[in-house]
Amino acid sequence: METTWFWLTAFLITGYVVLDGFDLGAGVVHLYVAQTDGERQQVLKSIGPVWDGNEVWLLAGGGTLYFAFPKLYASSFSGFYLPLMIVLWLLILRGIALEFRNHLANDTWRPFWDVTFSLASTLLCVFFGAALGNVVRGVPLDERGEFFLPLWTNFTTKPAPGILDWYTILVGLLAFVCLSIHGAIWVAQKTSGAVHQRAHRLAKVLLPAVVVLTAAVTAATFQIQPHVASRFRDNWVGWVFPLLALAGLAFVWRGLSLERYSAAFVASTFYLVGMLGAVAFGLFPNVLPATDPARSLTIYQAAAAPYGLRVGLFWWLPGMAMALGYTAFLYRRFAGKVSP
Repeated sequence: METTWFWLTAFLITGYVVLDGFDLGAGVVHLYVAQTDGERQQVLKSIGPVWDGNEVWLLAGGGTLYFAFPKLYASSFSGFYLPLMIVLWLLILRGIALEFRNHLANDTWRPFWDVTFSLASTLLCVFFGAALGNVVRGVPLDERGEFFLPLWTNFTTKPAPGILDWYTILVGLLAFVCLSIHGAIWVAQKTSGAVHQRAHRLAKVLLPAVVVLTAAVTAATFQIQPHVASRFRDNWVGWVFPLLALAGLAFVWRGLSLERYSAAFVASTFYLVGMLGAVAFGLFPNVLPATDPARSLTIYQAAAAPYGLRVGLFWWLPGMAMALGYTAFLYRRFAGKVSP
C-alpha cells in the first residue's frame, strides 16, 4: 500500500504542475505577450475559467500527502516553514491580483495588479523548482526526523546547505523556463492577433533554454544525489520517463514549427510528466532524502497505518473520479480561442 500511495501522490503533484503550470506560465509571460489593456484581458480570459480549479490539485496533493505520509508532512514543515509561508502568500497575491484587477477602471490600479500577477507567478515557479531541488538534494535530517535550513548560506550543496544553493537555483531556473514555455504555448493556442504572435515567438525562443537547462539539471542531479543515479543504473524500466521528456521536447519543436498548438501543448505536458516521473522514480523509496543517507525518510517509515491506507483508497478513488470528470467537463466547455 505504501508504494501505491507514493505513486498516487506523485500523480496528484504532477497533475498540479501540468494544470496550474500553464496558468503560472501565462502569468510569467503576461507582461510581454500582452502590451495593452485589451490584450491583457485576452490572456486573463484564457485562464479565467480554469485557474482556480487547477489549484484544487495542489490541495488534493497536500491532503493526500498529509493522509498517506503524515511523518513526511511533519518533517517537511519543520524545515520548510518559511518557504511554505512565502509560497502561501504568493498564491494569495496571485489570486487577489486576478480577482481585483477589474474592480476599478483606473490607470494605476490595473497596471499594479498586472505586475503583481506576473511577479507572483514568476516567484512561484522559481520557489516550486527550488523546493523540488531541496528534496532531490537532501536535507540535514536529525535522529528525530527534523531539520532546519536557512534561506541561504554559502550557496554550496555541502556540508551546510541552505534552501537556496547553486543546485536548487538551477532547478528553480529550469522550472521557471519550462513553465513559461508551457504557458506561452497555452496562450498561443487560446488567443489570436498580436498576443498569439508574441506568445508563439516567445515559446520558440525559450525552447533552446529548456533543452540546455534540462541537460544541466540532469547532469547535476546524478552528481549530487547518488541514489538517483543508482536507481536508473539498476532499473532500466525507469528510462521510460527521460525518454518521454525528450520526446515531449522534440514534439514541442515540431508543433511550434507547424503551428499546431494543441499538439505542442500536449507535448509540453509529456515533457513535464516525464521529468517529474523521473524524479519520483529516482527517489523511490525515499520521500525525503537526508544529507546522511542512513537518515533518509522512506515510504515505509513515513506512511500511515496499513488499515488507514486501505480504507482511504476506497474514498480516494471515487473522489478523484469526480474531480477528473469535472476537470474534463470544464476544459471541454471552455474549449476554443477567447474573443479579443
